Amino acid sequence: MTLHFGILCFPGVQQLDLTGPYEVFASARETQVDLVWKTTERVRASTGLWLTPDRTFEEAPAYDVICVPGGGGVNPLLTDTETLDFVRSQATTARFVTSVCTGSLVLGQAGLLAGKRAATHWNAMDFLQRFGAIAVDERVVRNGTLITAGGVTSGIDFGLTVIAELMGQDEAEIIQLSLEYAPAPPFDAGLPRRARKEIVAAARQRMAMSREEREALLGRE
Repeated sequence: MTLHFGILCFPGVQQLDLTGPYEVFASARETQVDLVWKTTERVRASTGLWLTPDRTFEEAPAYDVICVPGGGGVNPLLTDTETLDFVRSQATTARFVTSVCTGSLVLGQAGLLAGKRAATHWNAMDFLQRFGAIAVDERVVRNGTLITAGGVTSGIDFGLTVIAELMGQDEAEIIQLSLEYAPAPPFDAGLPRRARKEIVAAARQRMAMSREEREALLGRE
Protein backbone atom coordinates (compact mmCIF):
# COMPACT_ATOMS: atom_id res chain seq x y z
CA MET A 1 0.00 0.00 0.00
CA THR A 2 1.50 3.32 -1.10
CA LEU A 3 1.96 6.03 1.51
CA HIS A 4 1.25 9.55 0.30
CA PHE A 5 3.26 12.52 1.54
CA GLY A 6 2.37 16.13 0.83
CA ILE A 7 4.98 18.85 1.35
CA LEU A 8 3.92 22.47 1.09
CA CYS A 9 5.97 24.24 -1.62
CA PHE A 10 5.55 28.01 -1.45
CA PRO A 11 7.49 31.10 -2.57
CA GLY A 12 10.36 31.81 -0.20
CA VAL A 13 10.46 28.31 1.27
CA GLN A 14 13.78 27.29 2.83
CA GLN A 15 14.70 24.67 0.26
CA LEU A 16 16.59 22.35 2.65
CA ASP A 17 13.55 22.29 4.96
CA LEU A 18 11.75 20.78 1.97
CA THR A 19 14.40 18.78 0.14
CA GLY A 20 15.84 17.10 3.25
CA PRO A 21 12.65 15.27 4.20
CA TYR A 22 11.69 14.89 0.52
CA GLU A 23 14.86 12.86 -0.10
CA VAL A 24 14.15 10.63 2.87
CA PHE A 25 10.45 10.12 2.11
CA ALA A 26 11.06 9.46 -1.59
CA SER A 27 13.80 6.94 -0.76
CA ALA A 28 11.41 4.75 1.20
CA ARG A 29 9.55 1.78 -0.31
CA GLU A 30 6.12 2.39 -1.82
CA THR A 31 5.84 6.11 -1.25
CA GLN A 32 4.50 8.98 -3.32
CA VAL A 33 5.74 12.44 -2.42
CA ASP A 34 3.99 15.54 -3.76
CA LEU A 35 5.02 19.15 -3.61
CA VAL A 36 1.74 20.99 -3.21
CA TRP A 37 0.78 24.63 -3.63
CA LYS A 38 -2.02 26.87 -4.94
CA THR A 39 -0.79 26.45 -8.52
CA THR A 40 1.72 24.26 -10.33
CA GLU A 41 3.75 27.23 -11.52
CA ARG A 42 7.39 27.32 -10.45
CA VAL A 43 8.20 28.95 -7.13
CA ARG A 44 11.56 30.28 -6.01
CA ALA A 45 13.04 29.18 -2.69
CA SER A 46 14.56 31.69 -0.27
CA THR A 47 18.08 31.04 -1.56
CA GLY A 48 17.12 31.13 -5.25
CA LEU A 49 16.46 27.50 -6.18
CA TRP A 50 13.45 27.04 -8.45
CA LEU A 51 10.94 24.35 -7.45
CA THR A 52 7.88 23.07 -9.30
CA PRO A 53 4.81 21.94 -7.33
CA ASP A 54 3.23 18.66 -8.44
CA ARG A 55 -0.35 19.34 -7.37
CA THR A 56 -2.60 22.22 -6.44
CA PHE A 57 -4.56 22.36 -3.21
CA GLU A 58 -7.68 21.41 -5.15
CA GLU A 59 -5.99 18.39 -6.75
CA ALA A 60 -4.36 17.12 -3.56
CA PRO A 61 -5.55 13.82 -2.10
CA ALA A 62 -5.89 13.24 1.62
CA TYR A 63 -2.23 12.76 2.55
CA ASP A 64 -0.95 10.25 5.07
CA VAL A 65 1.62 12.86 6.07
CA ILE A 66 1.28 16.60 5.55
CA CYS A 67 4.49 18.58 6.05
CA VAL A 68 4.98 22.33 6.28
CA PRO A 69 8.59 23.50 5.76
CA GLY A 70 9.82 26.88 7.00
CA GLY A 71 11.72 29.84 5.61
CA GLY A 72 11.12 33.54 5.10
CA GLY A 73 8.16 32.69 2.91
CA VAL A 74 6.32 31.44 6.01
CA ASN A 75 5.48 35.03 6.98
CA PRO A 76 2.90 35.63 4.22
CA LEU A 77 1.31 32.26 5.03
CA LEU A 78 0.46 33.44 8.54
CA THR A 79 -2.32 35.60 7.08
CA ASP A 80 -3.09 33.41 4.05
CA THR A 81 -6.57 32.00 4.64
CA GLU A 82 -6.44 29.63 1.66
CA THR A 83 -3.24 27.97 2.83
CA LEU A 84 -4.29 27.80 6.48
CA ASP A 85 -7.61 26.22 5.47
CA PHE A 86 -5.78 23.64 3.34
CA VAL A 87 -3.49 22.70 6.23
CA ARG A 88 -6.44 22.44 8.64
CA SER A 89 -8.35 20.26 6.18
CA GLN A 90 -5.42 17.90 5.64
CA ALA A 91 -4.88 17.68 9.40
CA THR A 92 -8.33 16.18 9.90
CA THR A 93 -7.40 12.98 8.07
CA ALA A 94 -3.57 12.76 8.03
CA ARG A 95 -1.83 10.10 10.06
CA PHE A 96 0.83 12.65 10.92
CA VAL A 97 0.73 16.45 10.81
CA THR A 98 4.30 17.72 10.62
CA SER A 99 6.61 20.66 10.14
CA VAL A 100 10.26 21.54 9.76
CA CYS A 101 11.84 24.69 11.18
CA THR A 102 9.47 27.70 11.19
CA GLY A 103 6.82 25.69 9.37
CA SER A 104 5.51 25.01 12.88
CA LEU A 105 4.34 28.64 13.03
CA VAL A 106 1.93 27.89 10.20
CA LEU A 107 0.61 24.90 12.14
CA GLY A 108 0.22 27.18 15.14
CA GLN A 109 -1.62 29.85 13.17
CA ALA A 110 -3.90 27.11 11.83
CA GLY A 111 -4.81 26.27 15.43
CA LEU A 112 -3.06 22.90 15.50
CA LEU A 113 -0.51 23.46 18.28
CA ALA A 114 -2.60 24.49 21.29
CA GLY A 115 -1.47 22.50 24.32
CA LYS A 116 1.01 20.51 22.21
CA ARG A 117 4.77 20.10 22.60
CA ALA A 118 6.49 21.47 19.51
CA ALA A 119 9.86 22.48 18.07
CA THR A 120 10.99 25.15 15.65
CA HIS A 121 14.12 27.10 14.68
CA TRP A 122 16.00 28.47 17.69
CA ASN A 123 15.35 32.05 16.58
CA ALA A 124 11.59 31.47 16.59
CA MET A 125 11.05 29.41 19.75
CA ASP A 126 9.40 32.28 21.61
CA PHE A 127 6.69 32.54 18.95
CA LEU A 128 5.31 29.09 19.80
CA GLN A 129 3.79 30.22 23.08
CA ARG A 130 1.62 32.69 21.17
CA PHE A 131 -0.21 29.69 19.75
CA GLY A 132 -0.59 27.99 23.12
CA ALA A 133 2.15 25.48 22.29
CA ILE A 134 4.81 24.14 24.66
CA ALA A 135 8.16 25.04 23.10
CA VAL A 136 10.68 22.20 23.26
CA ASP A 137 14.35 22.70 22.44
CA GLU A 138 14.89 19.35 20.74
CA ARG A 139 15.82 18.18 17.26
CA VAL A 140 12.56 16.32 16.62
CA VAL A 141 9.48 16.41 18.87
CA ARG A 142 6.52 14.03 18.69
CA ASN A 143 3.23 14.83 20.41
CA GLY A 144 0.75 12.15 19.35
CA THR A 145 0.11 12.58 15.63
CA LEU A 146 2.03 15.87 15.59
CA ILE A 147 5.74 15.73 14.68
CA THR A 148 7.75 18.96 14.51
CA ALA A 149 11.44 19.50 13.87
CA GLY A 150 13.92 22.21 14.82
CA GLY A 151 16.04 24.28 12.47
CA VAL A 152 16.82 23.75 8.80
CA THR A 153 19.12 20.71 8.90
CA SER A 154 16.84 18.80 11.28
CA GLY A 155 14.69 17.89 8.27
CA ILE A 156 16.70 14.73 7.58
CA ASP A 157 16.45 13.57 11.22
CA PHE A 158 12.76 14.38 11.06
CA GLY A 159 12.28 12.44 7.84
CA LEU A 160 13.96 9.36 9.28
CA THR A 161 11.82 9.64 12.41
CA VAL A 162 8.62 9.74 10.36
CA ILE A 163 9.67 6.77 8.22
CA ALA A 164 10.52 4.77 11.35
CA GLU A 165 7.06 5.51 12.75
CA LEU A 166 5.31 4.47 9.55
CA MET A 167 7.51 1.65 8.25
CA GLY A 168 9.78 0.58 11.10
CA GLN A 169 13.32 1.31 12.19
CA ASP A 170 14.92 -1.07 9.70
CA GLU A 171 13.55 0.89 6.74
CA ALA A 172 14.72 4.16 8.29
CA GLU A 173 18.21 2.77 8.89
CA ILE A 174 18.46 1.43 5.34
CA ILE A 175 17.65 4.92 4.06
CA GLN A 176 20.12 6.52 6.46
CA LEU A 177 22.87 4.19 5.27
CA SER A 178 21.94 4.62 1.61
CA LEU A 179 22.22 8.40 2.00
CA GLU A 180 25.42 7.97 4.06
CA TYR A 181 23.89 10.26 6.65
CA ALA A 182 26.60 10.39 9.31
CA PRO A 183 26.92 14.07 10.31
CA ALA A 184 30.38 15.26 11.30
CA PRO A 185 30.29 19.08 10.98
CA PRO A 186 33.63 20.91 10.79
CA PHE A 187 32.56 23.40 13.46
CA ASP A 188 30.53 23.11 16.66
CA ALA A 189 28.47 26.25 16.07
CA GLY A 190 25.08 24.82 15.14
CA LEU A 191 23.22 26.00 18.24
CA PRO A 192 23.31 29.32 20.13
CA ARG A 193 24.56 27.65 23.30
CA ARG A 194 27.56 26.27 21.41
CA ALA A 195 28.43 29.12 19.08
CA ARG A 196 30.59 32.09 20.07
CA LYS A 197 28.64 35.16 21.18
CA GLU A 198 29.75 37.23 18.20
CA ILE A 199 28.60 34.49 15.83
CA VAL A 200 25.18 34.34 17.50
CA ALA A 201 24.87 38.12 17.25
CA ALA A 202 25.81 38.11 13.57
CA ALA A 203 23.33 35.32 12.81
CA ARG A 204 20.53 37.15 14.62
CA GLN A 205 21.30 40.28 12.64
CA ARG A 206 21.01 38.43 9.33
CA MET A 207 17.60 37.08 10.36
CA ALA A 208 16.36 40.30 11.93
CA MET A 209 14.25 41.55 9.03
CA SER A 210 12.25 38.33 8.73
CA ARG A 211 11.78 38.18 12.49
CA GLU A 212 10.57 41.78 12.67
CA GLU A 213 8.05 41.09 9.93
CA ARG A 214 6.86 38.03 11.84
CA GLU A 215 6.51 40.03 15.06
CA ALA A 216 4.42 42.61 13.22
CA LEU A 217 2.12 39.89 11.91
CA LEU A 218 1.72 38.03 15.19
CA GLY A 219 2.10 40.92 17.61
CA ARG A 220 5.01 41.67 19.88
CA GLU A 221 5.19 40.21 23.41
